[in-house]
Amino acid sequence: MRRLPAESVDCVITSPPYWSQREYDVGPGMGRHTVGSEATPDEYVERLRSVFSEVMRVLAPDGSLWLNMGDKYVNKDLVGLPWMTALALKRDGWILRSDILWNKMKGLHSASDRMRSVHEYIFHFVKSRSYFFDRKSVLIKPQSRPTSVNGRMTSNTGVSGAKYRRYIDESGDLTAAEKRRARKALDDVIAEMRDGKIVDFRMVMRGRRVSHSDKASVSGRARELEENGFFFLRAGASGTMPTSIWSIVPEDEWRTDDHYAPFPVELLRTPIKSTCAKGGIVMDPFCGTGSAVLAAVELGRRGIGMELGSKYAKLAASRLRSSLNGHGSAKP
Repeated sequence: MRRLPAESVDCVITSPPYWSQREYDVGPGMGRHTVGSEATPDEYVERLRSVFSEVMRVLAPDGSLWLNMGDKYVNKDLVGLPWMTALALKRDGWILRSDILWNKMKGLHSASDRMRSVHEYIFHFVKSRSYFFDRKSVLIKPQSRPTSVNGRMTSNTGVSGAKYRRYIDESGDLTAAEKRRARKALDDVIAEMRDGKIVDFRMVMRGRRVSHSDKASVSGRARELEENGFFFLRAGASGTMPTSIWSIVPEDEWRTDDHYAPFPVELLRTPIKSTCAKGGIVMDPFCGTGSAVLAAVELGRRGIGMELGSKYAKLAASRLRSSLNGHGSAKP
């Protein structure tokens, strides 16, 4: 990375080698250089911290870092390596935007006295509070649209507003003026649904249980309740954002490259589409067999991959050439 100009990369997606779990085929005499070979978890975290310090230098001011990490047990004690690393990066100035659970949906049960582990963490870090994020590119389209039943609009989950109208009428916590405003606002939201602007909604009113803090000092929603007596939660017709749990099966094809933990390409699409503009540069400093670079190129971006093991680097280049040839693209 020291060869790269400062702020020259738009997005970094990577999964460093896990600590003290695998020996990668990186060639004679190179094992001591491999991340994951450190004597202690603290040394491992410090080494990663130094790597991501250089990542911060090459990342554009509005860029993103997506870091995938798994954990490890030592003497039956879960070490907590993902969060140890995340907190070390936060101390270095990284801003943590999301902690995402990758639900791998399957996994071997290697112990009989604890739950079967089927998840890993994906952390989304940024350098600045203002960063590139293409929300529209990753919206999940609604499964159905509102319909009219006996002249009454009904959302895709069966909400028509009748229940909320009754709550307004029966409320002892709203003033007469607030009730009038609430009825008018409810009519406006139903009109939005009729016009196709939203597909669903929820109405929260003062005096009814809410799912967040009721302290106006810490919650904007609580302030709305305090000032207006109600607020709405809308589901836009254009779709909803992905949640913080991603259920994606790991790459499961029979492979001949002996790489233990290849990225499933499906895992990479949302980070690339949302945080790297078309034509931008995606970098993976631990690229293995090149899944991140491959996904970047297939999505109309450019890719930089760095790999200590020449065997894996050659396989990555071969995968990329095969993909580009299949798409009639230029030489990588």
